[in-house]
Amino acid sequence: MSKFVRNEDAFTGLEAAIVLIAFVVVAAVFSYVVLGAGFFTTGEAQRTVHTGVGQATSNLEVSGPVVVKATSADKLGEIAFFLQLAAGGTPVDMNKVTFTVSTANDLVTYKFSEIDDAWYVDGKVQTGDNDMLDKFEMVQIAIKTNSTASKTLPTIGTNARFTVEVKPDIGAALPINRIAPADFKAGNYYEVY
Repeated sequence: MSKFVRNEDAFTGLEAAIVLIAFVVVAAVFSYVVLGAGFFTTGEAQRTVHTGVGQATSNLEVSGPVVVKATSADKLGEIAFFLQLAAGGTPVDMNKVTFTVSTANDLVTYKFSEIDDAWYVDGKVQTGDNDMLDKFEMVQIAIKTNSTASKTLPTIGTNARFTVEVKPDIGAALPINRIAPADFKAGNYYEVY
């Protein structure tokens, strides 16, 4: 009769294979966790960049000239210009936009409800209540001093620098820097640069 000899060589190989498989599984789980954290971080960074770009750029731009009207021989009484969305800009709720008119000596802030506005779509006057500035729309802004206004424009004389800052609720402010004409007459309109 032959006697069986106990040989454990194959069993040691099986143990090594089990340990190797365990290392591979642990490494796979760890890499999955690291990749998931990387994808999450990348998504957060992308969202932060998009938010930053949206807040750093202005959604509004001036369309056409800035026109002023003189109320006397030494003072302007109205500033008018058109606003439209910048390329790729998102719609703007004009009720949340403020306008600040400033000179070297004075500063006055207006709400949208305190100015005169006219809306245009594709070059035609728009009727109805809609204060959202959308694609293909323009709004004419007229900031003026009149007898019924509770606020008056700062004193803007001949050759005076003035700035109109348009501040939407989201995005960067749009500064409009201009210089008053060298000479003007009451009741006349002038394009300023």
